[in-house]
Amino acid sequence: MSALPAPDPSMANAIRVLAMDAVQQAKSGHPGAPMGMADIAHVLWTRHLRHNPADPAWIDRDRFVLSNGHGSMLLYALLHLTGYDLPMAELRQFRQLHSRTPGHPEVGVTPGVETTTGPLGQGLANGVGMALAQALLAQEFNRPGHTVIDHDTYVFVGDGCLMEGISHEACSLAGTLGLSRLIVFYDDNGISIDGHVENWFADDTPSRFEAYGWYVLRDVDGHDMTAIEAAIVQARAHAASGRGPTLICCRTVIGRGAPNKAGSEKVHGSPLGAEEVAATRKALGWTHPPFEIPQDVYDYWDGRARGARQQSDWQSRFDRYAAQYPDLAAELRRRMAGKLPVDFVERARAFVQSTQDKAESIATRKASQQAIQAFAAMLPELLGGSADLTGSNFTDWPGVEPLRRGAQHLQPGRHINFGVREFGMAAILNGIALHGGYLPFGGTFLTFSDYSRNALRMASLMRQRVIHVFTHDSIGLGEDGPTHQPIEHAGSLRLIPNLHVWRPCDTTETAVAWQMALSRPASVGMDVQGGGPSALLLSRQNLPFVARDAATTEAISRGGYVLRDMVGARAVIIATGSEVELALQAQDQLAARGVATRVASMPCTQIFDVQDAGWRAAVLPPDLPRVAVEAGGTTTWYKYVGTTGAVVGIDTFGESAPAGVLFKYFNLTAAHVAAAVEQLL
Repeated sequence: MSALPAPDPSMANAIRVLAMDAVQQAKSGHPGAPMGMADIAHVLWTRHLRHNPADPAWIDRDRFVLSNGHGSMLLYALLHLTGYDLPMAELRQFRQLHSRTPGHPEVGVTPGVETTTGPLGQGLANGVGMALAQALLAQEFNRPGHTVIDHDTYVFVGDGCLMEGISHEACSLAGTLGLSRLIVFYDDNGISIDGHVENWFADDTPSRFEAYGWYVLRDVDGHDMTAIEAAIVQARAHAASGRGPTLICCRTVIGRGAPNKAGSEKVHGSPLGAEEVAATRKALGWTHPPFEIPQDVYDYWDGRARGARQQSDWQSRFDRYAAQYPDLAAELRRRMAGKLPVDFVERARAFVQSTQDKAESIATRKASQQAIQAFAAMLPELLGGSADLTGSNFTDWPGVEPLRRGAQHLQPGRHINFGVREFGMAAILNGIALHGGYLPFGGTFLTFSDYSRNALRMASLMRQRVIHVFTHDSIGLGEDGPTHQPIEHAGSLRLIPNLHVWRPCDTTETAVAWQMALSRPASVGMDVQGGGPSALLLSRQNLPFVARDAATTEAISRGGYVLRDMVGARAVIIATGSEVELALQAQDQLAARGVATRVASMPCTQIFDVQDAGWRAAVLPPDLPRVAVEAGGTTTWYKYVGTTGAVVGIDTFGESAPAGVLFKYFNLTAAHVAAAVEQLL
């Protein structure tokens, strides 16, 4: 660090003026946080953060997360000043259509943005996932004398992030696991949109984090460069000791530099106004017009040469590592690129075929566990767990080691006990996927997808390959009653763009669902591909195996297909999951009465919807009436049956009783499905 120039406080003003000018021009935005955190960002980015603007996706870069994403102009100013491909023209287009400077940071849109933030607290949880991935990769791939995974995760958070409950979930787990390479800066400015937070947020935040097992640096002056520098040096020394994550509590003034609005909610989420912008320029001694940065300021901030040296030094180390451990180096490259092994397709197909050959009639949650076991043997990057429901979700597998904290490092393991933290789990999984190197999954009951829904949405928005195992998918869970029986959940999850929702009917469809979820294109870090997350909705109760020929088995991957047909079919019965059994039974009952029908299984509507028109018409002929059956809300199924069709489902909450009793009580029977078909004919 001694080779770097001493921090010049005036250089932080470049962040302040860019933030206030961009917000002023856009006539919307949040100038307060960027102006208040400018000094902290200045010291971190010019003296400590290891990154290369010329190669934002460098494997061993430090990760930086702006969890209080409304302060996006802080990050955009940093990226612009340090030399990323984010020209001034983009800052001038802040919050405008198709610019690379959207209102909140978006991964894959802006080079250098590690994750999409905005819903407060989730960026912090993503940072926990990134730090977890780093720690596991270091344990798995580093060798004595060869340290190729050696980076930190830095997170900026505000009061809002810490008020959100997800911060408790994620930070509690981070402390329990001792994620030492995680360093969080708390922007303690005492202001939120409604005003001074002591009226609704009077927590003793430092003590709270100490209770989690974090190392806490209290009352750091967030505008004193020397104090900030000392705190970061201390935090990094603690990180090297392996004794847990660090929280640096920085006292700051929101909107620092604005003479009339600093320190108040007036600067939080609104432009300063022309008069205050002018007054701020004068107060800062900044004489340059909007969006003009002097060359000496650019020269000071430019991080390209330093970043190139850091990456070059790492590359030399990696080359020596690859020479001694070529297989490990190749595996690390593959996994950090998000690529599946070259033999994956062949081995996955063999597993699907073996599942078909076994013809087991078991719960699809059990079939999922068998799939996890098989795919974990093919994919060493498969990493997952459950929100304290492992014995119900079946997200472990024989021989798997649980993840545990060791004396100084994590003890390697591929199964994570997330505790009762559904939302935190989902956001941490997103962070693991964003970091790269692992393919994460997590489990809970389907009804608790409500807790994790916003993180599911963020995974879909960021196109991250994350898999959610949602078991107990209907009233079929029985006696636990309506609090645990999902009704609207399948339909509501299907409304999330880019989330593939699978509801398989037997072991074979479950195996294919896992294969398809694992095969979605991987978005690793800032390299965002066309993939995304998947949700597997699985039964608690046993479901009968359905025999298929090879062509029908292959058709499962198209999301919807003809499972069993009859000559001269007069109607189509569409079903998913446990209700496929009802559809097949209804088909038999109708056939006995001389009515031929077709049964179409539709385990994934999103994939079916993107098939070509010919396939969709072949499965659901437009001239045949349709009846859909699913143990859940009926609304979304009218898309497939039309206004003249019928849906057999449940639009009320469930009841507490044995599963068989409930299916009869709610008219989810083969006889009722058959009657619905006859009413259409």
